[in-house]
Amino acid sequence: MALLALLAFSSLSMFTVNQWQYVIVRQLGEIVSIKQQPGLYFKVPLLQDVRFFDTRLRTLDPSESERFITSEKKNVLVDYFVKWRIVDAKQYFVSVAGDELQAQTRLTQTVNDGLRAEFGKRTVHDVVSGERDQIMEILRQKADIDARKIGIQVMDVRLKRVELPQEVSESVYQRMEAERKRVANELRSQGSAEAEKIRADADRQREVILAEAYRTAQQTKGEGDAKAAATYSAAYGQNPEFYSFYRSMEAYRQSFKNKSDVMVLEPNSEFFRYMKNSGGKAGK
Repeated sequence: MALLALLAFSSLSMFTVNQWQYVIVRQLGEIVSIKQQPGLYFKVPLLQDVRFFDTRLRTLDPSESERFITSEKKNVLVDYFVKWRIVDAKQYFVSVAGDELQAQTRLTQTVNDGLRAEFGKRTVHDVVSGERDQIMEILRQKADIDARKIGIQVMDVRLKRVELPQEVSESVYQRMEAERKRVANELRSQGSAEAEKIRADADRQREVILAEAYRTAQQTKGEGDAKAAATYSAAYGQNPEFYSFYRSMEAYRQSFKNKSDVMVLEPNSEFFRYMKNSGGKAGK
């Protein structure tokens, strides 16, 4: 019996602190000591009692999305989580009586107030992507300052999801679609104008090329005519009578090409002089 009594007394007198625990020792309801180092400790049975607090990292993850308003007066639904842990067991016990539910309620209110303030200063684009990291860091700092008052430390605040409510999303998508159609129509108009400009420039270049070609052709033709005239002139100078005869033969060939051709000329016309006399002397 004495051994059993000794064992019972020992079990009531000793307690163990693990490396992930803080322990508060109270005497008649008053805190007399706090044990933070792991090991075996003693207390006065029936006079003193102990409270254990887990110092490992905990997660606050609300089950329902919270609704906040941006600077554009648009509602957004936000899911977030908070990583926190106890760093001051005495303050934690005094502030929330060591109740984790009370601590999380206080922390939730602090984070929601911070989200409301930060979202109210930013647009939907800012809170979704533009300044998301900055918002999370500001929330962590503000939440940590308030959390220290109840003996806990906020290690991290993360925004898991930020999206528009269904009724707002539909109107946003419609505006986005209208904007994309406007941009598409504008691009088509610009393309049509550019195409007309290209076609007009091509037509202008075509006219310029044709004009240049016609000018070159006329110039070449003129040069050819000049050379031909020079050749005829040279031939005429060498033998005027033969030149006149040759020209008349060419004229006869062209004039009498078709049997149905009719010419009305006087018989003694100069045109027929080589037909009447091979020497070219017109008869009287």
